[in-house]
Amino acid sequence: MEFEFLSPVNDVLMAHNELLSQQALGNQIDIHTSKNGIPEHVMTAKFAIIAVLENRSDINYLGEKLNLLEIRKALYSLFPGNWQHKTVDLGNLHKGASVEDTYAALKAIMEPLLKNNIIPIIIGGSQDLMYAMYRAYDKLEQMVNVVNVDSKFDFGVVNHAVSNHSYMGKIIMEAPHNLFNYSNIGYQTYFNSQEEIDLMRKLFFDTYRLGKVSNDISIVEPITRDADIVGIDLSAVKASEVSGNQNTSPNGLDGKEICAISRYAGISDKVSSFGIFEYKNSKDEEITAMLVAQMIWYFMEGVNYRVNDYPFASKDDYLKYIVPSDVEEMIFYKSNKTERWWIEIPFISSLNNKLKRHTLLPCTHQDYLNACNQIIPERWWMAYKKSIN
Repeated sequence: MEFEFLSPVNDVLMAHNELLSQQALGNQIDIHTSKNGIPEHVMTAKFAIIAVLENRSDINYLGEKLNLLEIRKALYSLFPGNWQHKTVDLGNLHKGASVEDTYAALKAIMEPLLKNNIIPIIIGGSQDLMYAMYRAYDKLEQMVNVVNVDSKFDFGVVNHAVSNHSYMGKIIMEAPHNLFNYSNIGYQTYFNSQEEIDLMRKLFFDTYRLGKVSNDISIVEPITRDADIVGIDLSAVKASEVSGNQNTSPNGLDGKEICAISRYAGISDKVSSFGIFEYKNSKDEEITAMLVAQMIWYFMEGVNYRVNDYPFASKDDYLKYIVPSDVEEMIFYKSNKTERWWIEIPFISSLNNKLKRHTLLPCTHQDYLNACNQIIPERWWMAYKKSIN
C-alpha cells in the first residue's frame, strides 16, 4: 500500500510512553512502531498524524536533518478531552531521492485517507509540502479552498524552482486547476512585495493583515469554515513565543491566537487536512515543540466538537433571511444550532458541478447587519467578481 513509504516512530518515544499516564494521548493513539508495524485499523480512524522530514526546498536549507521527536513527545504527554474520534500516528515520511519524490509519496499517502474521510495532520518540514497536500485532492474532482496562516503570501517567482516561499505560484498556475479560493491570515505588509499584494487583489483572494486578526481573532472563523486545507507557517508566530532557531519576526501571532485559529480550523465541517510547517530543530526546542503539540490538540478538539450545521440539511435547522439590494437580492442563512451565518452565492449555483459546494459562503452576523444597511459584504463581492472573470 501507499503507507509503505512510512517509517515507524522512534523506539525512544515508545519507551517514554511507558512512563506516561494511561490516559495520556500517547497511550490512546494507535502508533506505527517497529514492533507492530502500521496500525491495523487505520481506515476507521478520524485523524492520521504524519511527520514529513522534507526541508530541502527551504530557501535557508544548509543540509540539516529534521527531527520531530520533541513534537511527538510533547503531544503524547497531553491529555485528550472528552473525545469520540480515534487517532493513528502513521510515523515518518523521510526525504525521497528528490523533493518531487517526497511530494509524490505524500500525495499517495493522503489520497486514500481523504477518500475515507480521515483527516491527515501533517507536521513538517518546509511549507512547500502544501503543494503535495493540494495535489492529493485531484482524484476527488472538486474545487479546493486553501487557507494559509503566514506572514507571507508565498507566491515567489513562477519560473523559479519551487521553494517554501513560492509554492502558491505553482498551485495557482499548474493544471489541473482545482483551486477555487486562497485566503491568507496574518500577513505582514513589509514581508510582501507590492506585486504580490496586487496579485492577491487581482485574483480576488482573501487577505487579513496581522493587526486585523489580532484585533478580533473571531474574524478567522468564517474563513476557516470554508477551507479544505489549512496550513500554518510557524514563522507567523512572533519570536517571543518560540525557541530561538525558528524563522520568526518580533511581530506575529501569540500562542493563544495560533491555538484559537487551530481550533477554528477543527470546528469547520469542511476542513479535511491540516498542516503545521517550518519547524526547526534547536537546542532549546521544548517551547516550540509544546506549542505545535497544543496547536494539534486544539485542532483535534475542534473536530470532536463539529456539529454539521451547514444549511439545507433540514429547514428546521436554520432561519432564512432575504435582504433586498440595489445589486442583487441577498439571501442569508442562520444556523439554529450554532448561530453561525452563511450568504448564498446564486451566480455560482448556476455554474458547473465542481462549484456546487461553494454555493454558500460563510459570513458573520455583522455581514448581515451591513447588508441590511445596503453595505455589500466584501467576501460576497470577491466571489461575484471571481465568477464573472
